[in-house]
Amino acid sequence: MPERMVRRIDVTGADGVRLAAWEFADPPKSGLAGTETGGGPDGGPDGGSIGARDPGVLLLHGLMGRASHWADTARWLAERHRAVALDQRGHGQSDKPVDGPFSRDAYVADVEAAVEQLGLGPAVLIGHSMGALTAWQLAARRPDLVRALVICDMRASALGPATQREWADWFKSWPVPFATLADVRKWFGEDDPWVERPNPARGEFYAEVMTEGPDGWRPVFDPEQMLKSRETWVHDAHWDDLAQVRCPTLVVRGLDGELGRAEASEMVRVLPRGEYAEVPDAGHLVHYDQPEAWRAIVEPFLERVMTDG
Repeated sequence: MPERMVRRIDVTGADGVRLAAWEFADPPKSGLAGTETGGGPDGGPDGGSIGARDPGVLLLHGLMGRASHWADTARWLAERHRAVALDQRGHGQSDKPVDGPFSRDAYVADVEAAVEQLGLGPAVLIGHSMGALTAWQLAARRPDLVRALVICDMRASALGPATQREWADWFKSWPVPFATLADVRKWFGEDDPWVERPNPARGEFYAEVMTEGPDGWRPVFDPEQMLKSRETWVHDAHWDDLAQVRCPTLVVRGLDGELGRAEASEMVRVLPRGEYAEVPDAGHLVHYDQPEAWRAIVEPFLERVMTDG
């Protein structure tokens, strides 16, 4: 099977923020209308235009993530669906406005704009961590735009102010700039105090969000903006939004992730059409830790909801 192309499409989010979306697709046919710029987030080629297609799948990364974290997932999704991954505001190659806002409303409005401008709706939204929260908040507010949800390792309960202080201290502990990407992989995969045991997948995850400058490798995001983004959800619980989600929803957790089994089960109970799945030998980064098990859980769910309409 030929390698699928990765094409960038610029989307205008809330407050005029420019968002970079990345479509994983077969090589384009001539004569289709649309615009796009640049190459793929993982080195994919330029070219082609975006035309009207069937409703598809929008992938939403978590805090500090980027669209290219979904590359493996998007490639197998693209075999049967239109697959688009979004760099959310403050992340990846999207705008990082100095003054924000980085509110929940802004993130949700951005995804609403992306679904509408890309012609994806009603879309399946697959979200990891913060991206999952954004996905279910959009589904609660605009059910007409969302066909189904996959929630990956995101809690509905309030995390509390203490966690915000822990994150601030953690960012300060990063030994930036890193001299090489190998140093990035080693620190986040082995030396980071938050790592309980060596985790090469975690090292690769963070290597993906680094960019090289004159003095070495630094994150593509501003840690202060990440803290501002996180501040907007850690103090509140999100059960009310979850209960308003009417579409089929799959709640996925890694057995060693941040979402506990009891809370995940309660989330499924609160969801009118909730389902539960767990991935052994996976932490918070489920789709990175166990990509084959992740696919084995998500793919049948998607086929079912797409068939049922």
